[in-house]
Amino acid sequence: MSEKKSTQEELMQRIDQLLIVLKQITEDLADISKQMKGTSVAAPKPAPATPAPPTAGMRTVADVRTVFPKELESMLFFEDMGEYIVIKPRQYLGSENFAKIASLVRGEGGEYISAGKESHFRIPKESR
Repeated sequence: MSEKKSTQEELMQRIDQLLIVLKQITEDLADISKQMKGTSVAAPKPAPATPAPPTAGMRTVADVRTVFPKELESMLFFEDMGEYIVIKPRQYLGSENFAKIASLVRGEGGEYISAGKESHFRIPKESR
């Protein structure tokens, strides 16, 4: 009976964590929506006369680091892995920090890769 109660408590904690993450996502989406409504659409720029070198538009680890506030950046390890910049936590993030990081990564065209102990975020080096 004690084991069943323990399992229920764990499930309730997980539900609470998910609710925190969903609340943060909702707030992020509301902010993004407000920002998009407040910005005007600029006319497209003409194409350059000469083609850009192949490295133009490629992000570096330093570029990706600047996306994160200092308090979040210090919790993360960044690594150049060819086509992607891989971001791994240095410590337990908690659901609120995880949600903030996930939102910033998605804003850069990245994603979260769930792979157990090898889980990580990744952002493509080629910018959108």
